[in-house]
Amino acid sequence: MARVSIYLNFPRSTEQAFLFYRSVFGGDFLGPIHRFSDIPAQPDHPPLAEADRNLVMHVELALPGGCVLMGTDAPESMGFSVLQGNNVHISIEPDSRGETERLFQALSCDGHVEMPLQDMFWGAYFASFTDRFGICWMLNCNSKE
Repeated sequence: MARVSIYLNFPRSTEQAFLFYRSVFGGDFLGPIHRFSDIPAQPDHPPLAEADRNLVMHVELALPGGCVLMGTDAPESMGFSVLQGNNVHISIEPDSRGETERLFQALSCDGHVEMPLQDMFWGAYFASFTDRFGICWMLNCNSKE
């Protein structure tokens, strides 16, 4: 497996939280802070609310020991509701699409799929789901194989 990460969801406070975590752990963000305004317009989705455009869509911070802390804002205008329990995801980045499919089939069995495996605009093969034990998972495969 290429990488396992911790993914945090916040109710409109991701940037403040990650600036705090960066001050605690040191280091720097892995790449830029991506904003919801970076999402391409899609004809089958309503336009993004102006109040949500500058919210954080994705941020990554390297932690000591090789772990990566990731995060996003979860605006209610987009159908999200952050509750204790869905505010943390285990994010796995498998090395191949085949391994991604195997993990998806096994972990999501008898669980709840929020987003089935699909190609995403950022170039990854992605899924998000909750397993039968209530643990939230994300699979994000960057390999085209």
